Amino acid sequence: MSTPTPHSTLTAARRRRDEAAQRPIASALPLDSEHVLSINESHERCAALGLSRIGAPDYSPITRSDFALTRERNRRLFSHAAPVMELLFEQIAKTQSMVVLTDAQGTILHSMGDEDFLEKAAKVALAPGVNWAECTKGTNGMGTALVDERAVLVHADEHFMHANHFLTCQASPILDPRGNILGVLDVSGDRRGYHQHTMGLVKMSARMIENHWLNDDFRDALRLHFHSRVEFIGTLMEGILAVDHDGRILGANRSALDLLGLSGAALRMHTVTSLLGMPMGAIIDHGRPPLAAPMRMALPNGHVVQVQARCNWPLWHGGWAATPSLDESNTTSATAAPEPATGDARAPISRGAKVAEDSTEPATPAAPSFADLQTGDGQIEAVINKLRRVVDRDIPVLILGEAGSGKEMLARAIHRESRRAALPFVAVQCASTPETLLETELFGYAEGVFPGVRRKGAVGKLVKASGGTLFLDEVGGLPAGLQARLLHALQDKRVTPLGAVQPVEIDVALVGATDRNPRELVDTHSIREDLYYRLNGLAVKLPPLRERTDLRTLVRRILANEGATAPQLVASDVQSLLEGYDWPGNLRQLASVLHTAAVMAAGEATITREHLSDDFLYEASQRQVAGNQAAANEPAPGHPTLPGASGGTLEELEREMIRQAVDAADGNISVASKRLGISRNTIYRKLRWRTAA
Repeated sequence: MSTPTPHSTLTAARRRRDEAAQRPIASALPLDSEHVLSINESHERCAALGLSRIGAPDYSPITRSDFALTRERNRRLFSHAAPVMELLFEQIAKTQSMVVLTDAQGTILHSMGDEDFLEKAAKVALAPGVNWAECTKGTNGMGTALVDERAVLVHADEHFMHANHFLTCQASPILDPRGNILGVLDVSGDRRGYHQHTMGLVKMSARMIENHWLNDDFRDALRLHFHSRVEFIGTLMEGILAVDHDGRILGANRSALDLLGLSGAALRMHTVTSLLGMPMGAIIDHGRPPLAAPMRMALPNGHVVQVQARCNWPLWHGGWAATPSLDESNTTSATAAPEPATGDARAPISRGAKVAEDSTEPATPAAPSFADLQTGDGQIEAVINKLRRVVDRDIPVLILGEAGSGKEMLARAIHRESRRAALPFVAVQCASTPETLLETELFGYAEGVFPGVRRKGAVGKLVKASGGTLFLDEVGGLPAGLQARLLHALQDKRVTPLGAVQPVEIDVALVGATDRNPRELVDTHSIREDLYYRLNGLAVKLPPLRERTDLRTLVRRILANEGATAPQLVASDVQSLLEGYDWPGNLRQLASVLHTAAVMAAGEATITREHLSDDFLYEASQRQVAGNQAAANEPAPGHPTLPGASGGTLEELEREMIRQAVDAADGNISVASKRLGISRNTIYRKLRWRTAA
């Protein structure tokens, strides 16, 4: 018997290693058979392509010019994904891992991670500009997710190439509303740091990006947000359907397909009526009121869901819905029309805020960006510049300003500009909610605390806002008994619902607002000093409308948001009237006046005085007369006024005239208003002034 030579022994060892390399592998993790089958099928595809498990992979990136072109083609994907990637990385930081975004062909567009792990990843070219499709890098999270079109885990030696065995990769494809793959979101890390919960974070983050994309595609469509449980509306668990005026389904998110139990192709065979059993007209009529509760609807499979309708109601009601169909929209390059910055406080705006059965939050269109709010006024410009510096810096913002000046709209813009934009914006009206209700609204309550329809408990707004932004409007109205509890919840980042034992962790960006002097709130003990300093990281003051220089721009934008039938021009005398008025109700009043005028002038090209309400015309003319009278009574230099030269102020004369008219009508306000040519509301207001005086 011949003795084997060292050379023959080495050759035999290599042969056994190569044979073993081509055999299907058994996972080292306790995974299901579907996962093992997916990995084995991927290995078979790689072997059929002639890839080598032990050879040196191709680490060369695409050329710089090609990568620049790839980044440009996927600019919209990057803009939606980048803030979500930062949120995801915050959850996995210091775990020897990285977050990766690829395009639909597997080329890495963007990555971020722990510095020491990025150095290891660079050795296998896990970096921007390198293609990680399965056909080039073998079985891996990103490439295999593109082939399987579903979330994929590839752990350690499940990677086809030996060079990648130190990795554990968990990836999820990102789909557009029509089911087309936009790219892949992936977390890759050291195999020793594998954690089973990472896949849940990756899937959740991918769905955030998808929901961003859907809302961007169909911001002017009617969107139906639904779930079997009303408290999940406004969360990542909700289904979203975008529909047009005829009830055609334009797009859907993955949660919608899961809840409906339908594929994208099957969903396209339905209309809203066939799917939900309710005509479009009924859905629109029910959803249009700002405080509309969710609708109960039955699905074809018999399951009951709660449905909340949201859209830009003025545009929708006006007949304008420039929304692409499922077959017409270009998913990779389409850009949505910019949102008008109307300053319309009649329709406060929300992205992602949940609307529950007992909620007072209206269903509203997407919030404006900072750029939308920059309409040429220097004071607003200064406010925006300050806010840009503190967004995402964990600094609470306190917005000061008169009622109607746009404080909530600015708060929603702060939320939209932050990394939390995909998560809820939750507003709490501190002054207008009774203390007993405000406590349960803020903190929620456990099962069995209250009998009745909500005996199973309710989620408080502090928990609803977790991950997103909490807006405390009119913080000076917070009841004293709740202030200490709220302060502790914000400082400890946890809240215990009424009747509960275990606290719930929360993470909120904090924005407060008040129309009072904040120091006065502290001095009068309307708000605790320690809570005030917790709320006041950066204070910004919104100017009243009478001090702003962008009235013409605001008028144009409000009218543009009133719909296709609304006039877009204002007569010169009306413009002068608007500019000469001091707007005690600020943006809210301006929006209301223009809305009424737009309805009155529907179908006409220009708003004239005839389209304005009599009440506004009277007040504007009286204020103009008062201004002229004040100017006329201003003493010239060196000519002091004589005492007793005036028979009283204009306001006093006006009140006396109204009083005499009411007395002459034997107290009948309707008769007096007709005789004076003014509205009943004006008489009531003037009489209240007289009584208060």
